Amino acid sequence: MSAAASPSGEAELSDPWVALEPGADPVEHARVLRRAHETFTAAGTVPLPVRSVVAESWRRSVRAGVGPDGTADVELGDDDLGAYRAEHPLARVMPLVRELMGTFASDGEHLLAVCDAHGRLLWVEGHPATRRRAGRMNFVPGARWAESAVGTNAPGTAVAVDRPVQVFAAEHFVRRVQPWTCAAAPVHDPRTGRVLGAVDITGGDRLAHPHSLGFVQAVARAAESQLALLTPQRPADEAAELTALGRDEACVAIGGHRVRLSRRHSEIAVLLARHPEGLTGDELLCALYEDERVTPVTLRAELARLRRTLGPGRLASRPYRLTVPVESDVAVVERRLRAGAVTAAVAAYGGPLLPGSQAPSVVRLRHRLADGLRHALITGGDPDLLADWAHAPWGEDDLDVWRALAAVRPTASVRARLAALEAELVAPHVR
Repeated sequence: MSAAASPSGEAELSDPWVALEPGADPVEHARVLRRAHETFTAAGTVPLPVRSVVAESWRRSVRAGVGPDGTADVELGDDDLGAYRAEHPLARVMPLVRELMGTFASDGEHLLAVCDAHGRLLWVEGHPATRRRAGRMNFVPGARWAESAVGTNAPGTAVAVDRPVQVFAAEHFVRRVQPWTCAAAPVHDPRTGRVLGAVDITGGDRLAHPHSLGFVQAVARAAESQLALLTPQRPADEAAELTALGRDEACVAIGGHRVRLSRRHSEIAVLLARHPEGLTGDELLCALYEDERVTPVTLRAELARLRRTLGPGRLASRPYRLTVPVESDVAVVERRLRAGAVTAAVAAYGGPLLPGSQAPSVVRLRHRLADGLRHALITGGDPDLLADWAHAPWGEDDLDVWRALAAVRPTASVRARLAALEAELVAPHVR
């Protein structure tokens, strides 16, 4: 296996997700990486032999306002942590993860860790002395190890890029983590494909080997298979799942199938999901069309096509209503916001509701949901959650959020972005 220079000047291995070539001297490579890291933090340039996956992660870390001397924050105390992880889907596969990884971690003086989709560590287990050392850098249950919080690290980067990844020594962005090596792989919901979190093995230089990456990937696949076995198959018409955030065409999982809806059918499905009691034809016309010249015949034709898409017996009329219970990602975000679970609400928010829709009721709901989240973020002042929103596609021009972020994390990059946004606000008025 040999390294080669990419067009950007960053090193590429034949497997770019593996940190160290077999036969390479880990001590010497760690020394070279430390020099490269110092060059990047001082000048912003990434020299060889930094892998492109690491270089991109370093750049994301800087954009998120992470400093090389930072540390992880513990977000979940013992009481909150216990309740949260008891309800987390990965709790059901922890016996399997321990069976597969526990002996390897203890005998090798390593740690096994499992995080959620936001990079929060839920379980950290393994060799007692290694746990104590890891505790000094807050690699503990309840701590947030997302890239946007502590920069490049295996569990945080694995969930960020949705790929198994290995991080060696000074490839870690935060200096106090650089004595460590880790490998992590994401775990997905077998029904929806959504990232649930990641499994990770953390320890010393001995983990800088392709086998450790293959090992955690195999554990993640085993966990997904176990989840599939543990997830009961629901009767075909028991319920439907509607996904409409961050996409112009909603998806509905129903009757054992996942169907992508047209834009108009997406709008209808969102509105009917919010009104299980049903809507009359006139109410749907007002909710969907700005143009009052649209006739009931047009709407009835759309509803007939949607009925064929959903399958027989699932869309009733007089009033129009869905005949199966519907769980939507919109409803999940709303429930979590009402409960004050802001972090969980942000985790479920995939983006603006049907962003291309101009249907009056959909537009109102889109703004109400986004404004509710923004208000909670700005009021709460959590720098990590604000950074997640600000660096998302829907938040990159959100002046109020950038101002709130600058107040709690006034890094140079954050202040520069805020200044640019404020200049854009003033520019149209300058003659």
